[in-house]
Amino acid sequence: MSTINETGAPGVEPLNEKAIGEESLAPQTTRIMDPWSYLFAWLGGCVSIGTFTVGSGLVGTLNLLQTVLAIAIGCLVIGLALMINGQAGHKYGIPFMVQARSAFGFTGSRIPALVRSVPAIVWFGFQSWIGAGALNLVSATLFGYDNMVVFFVGFQFLQIGLSVLGFHGIKWLENIGSIFIIGALVYMFFSVIGKYGDEISTNLVNVEGTWGAPFWGATMLFLGIYSTMMLNVSDYSRELRKSVGPLGQVAIYANSILPATLFMGLIGLMVSGATGEVDPIKVFASAVDNKLLLVVTLLFIAFAQVTTNILNNVVPPAYALMDVFKLKFRTSAVLVGLLAFATFPWELVKDESAAGLNLFIQTYSAFLGPIFAILVVDYFVLRRQTLDLDKLYDENGPYQGVNWAAVIAMAIGVVVALIFSGVSWYASLVPAGLSYWILMRTLPSARRFAS
Repeated sequence: MSTINETGAPGVEPLNEKAIGEESLAPQTTRIMDPWSYLFAWLGGCVSIGTFTVGSGLVGTLNLLQTVLAIAIGCLVIGLALMINGQAGHKYGIPFMVQARSAFGFTGSRIPALVRSVPAIVWFGFQSWIGAGALNLVSATLFGYDNMVVFFVGFQFLQIGLSVLGFHGIKWLENIGSIFIIGALVYMFFSVIGKYGDEISTNLVNVEGTWGAPFWGATMLFLGIYSTMMLNVSDYSRELRKSVGPLGQVAIYANSILPATLFMGLIGLMVSGATGEVDPIKVFASAVDNKLLLVVTLLFIAFAQVTTNILNNVVPPAYALMDVFKLKFRTSAVLVGLLAFATFPWELVKDESAAGLNLFIQTYSAFLGPIFAILVVDYFVLRRQTLDLDKLYDENGPYQGVNWAAVIAMAIGVVVALIFSGVSWYASLVPAGLSYWILMRTLPSARRFAS
């Protein structure tokens, strides 16, 4: 087999060791995460304020039981999807950018890379603003100093500094932080119930809600938060020890994502249902009466944004920049952090933006579902779980250029998803996957990609 260097070009042997911050697109044989480390990484990485906002947006649509079931169904689907699409990365040690080449081609793989990177950078900016707001409120509470801009800039550069450490930094950051984060969420959950119990019973428990299309749309909203990660899960599964089988992977994904999503989604639903408030920082400030506990809670919220951003919102666009511009990981990570400044997160957190954020999730999920289906059909049906790494790393080989079968199938899936926007991710899977399979068998230009 030809040898491959760290940016994915012929040159040296696949990586047997990996120093701090030395991430690579080359096939990776060193697996730095055992099952517990992997579970804690996903647990810490999934405490998303976006989940809180989605929960807030369901007030008046679903009752409390329906929301719990919607979250549970969404998380089960997420766990299965992550396991399925992560098999290529787990088996071969390749990242998403390389995995996508077999379906889309070297040039064509930049399309799913762009689709994956844009939401990551938007969420990076959004969650950084939330984390900075928490720190700003701590400062205002303890010292009387209130300057959101200073805290936002400082918080963003702190995350950039941590992100350049790569997966070694992610492993230890998530291992240490996840337990504290869950402790804070449990505390907040019961604090909200204690303070707003009557309002929650009136507005969320003793209401009919619906089991119809809005319910299934809600499962997709919670699923949609992680639909980006379903695409690039190979970026993470390549770090997991090979001894962990498919069932073990599903168990890890489900048991890490469900607690974080359940607590954040329900806290958002309950507090917004009781008070009408959707700004998470204002919610946490109003739910805690003790100043010390408020400070500790806000610090946990800030820390949660760090753990989520470093894992979910830095790695995918950084790998995309590495592939397209042949950059080092550290350089790419810094650029991603700087791009997050341009997402105008102060606009995203406004009260009137909650519905828009849900619409954003639905819209980009319309693009993510088709790509997911194409990757799964390509790996399991066409390739029969066997990849030729020589071809995947040969820019002048059969995968050069664009595979138009994948592009056309993605477009078909996107159209269907936009027509059924309430359940866009679900609706796009069969049309995109089936179209890709048919086009790969009938489109003349796709024949070289089918080898």
